Amino acid sequence: MKKYIAEAIGTFAIVFCGTGAIIINEQSRGAITHVGIAITFGFAVMSMIYALGNISGAHFNPAVTIAFTIAKKFELKKLLPYITSQVIGAIAASLMLRLLFPDNQLLGSTLPAGSEMQSFVLEFILTFFLMLVILNVAHGSKEQGMFAGLAIGAVVLLEAMFAGPVCGASMNPARSIAPAIVSTRLDHLWLYIVAPISGAIASVVVWKYISALS
Repeated sequence: MKKYIAEAIGTFAIVFCGTGAIIINEQSRGAITHVGIAITFGFAVMSMIYALGNISGAHFNPAVTIAFTIAKKFELKKLLPYITSQVIGAIAASLMLRLLFPDNQLLGSTLPAGSEMQSFVLEFILTFFLMLVILNVAHGSKEQGMFAGLAIGAVVLLEAMFAGPVCGASMNPARSIAPAIVSTRLDHLWLYIVAPISGAIASVVVWKYISALS
C-alpha cells in the first residue's frame, strides 16, 4: 500500500506544480513564461524521483508503468493498482487547482495547437525518448539513484521546452486525464492517452533489440 500512496503523492505533486504553473502563468499574464513552465515540470519530476523513488520506483505515469510491465521489469498484478493510484493523485491535484482557481477554464489541459495527427506524432516521439532514457537509468522498474532523477527530469524539461507550445508535451496519460475530467474538456484526450502509451511500448521494443545486440 505504501507504494500506491507514494505513486499518488508523486503524481499529485507533478500535476499540481506543472499544471499549476500553466494556470498561474495565465492568471499573471505570462509572469512564469513557457520556459518557466517547462522548468517546473522537469524539476517536479526530478524532485519526486529523489523523494519517492526508493519506495515505489517513481513511475508517476501510466505509460511508464505499462512499458515496464511489457519489458518484464514490473509485476503484472501491480499494474492496475499503480495506474489507479497515479490517476487518483492527478485528479486530486486538478480538483485542488479548481478550488484555488475556480475561474480558470482549462486547468492546464493538454490541447493540440495544430492538427491531432501532428500532436499524436509529437507525443509518440517525446514519450519514446523519455522511456528510452528511463529504461537505461532505472534499476529494474525503479527510477532511483544518483543520476536517474537528473536525467529523467532533464528530458521532461527539454521536451516540454520545445514541444509544449505545439502539443502540450504531456508524455503522461494521468497528467492529461486529470485536468480534462475536472474541466470537462475531453476533446482530444484520446491522443494524450494512446500516443504516450504507444511511444513507451515502442521504446521497449527498440531497447530490447539494442540490448540484444550489445
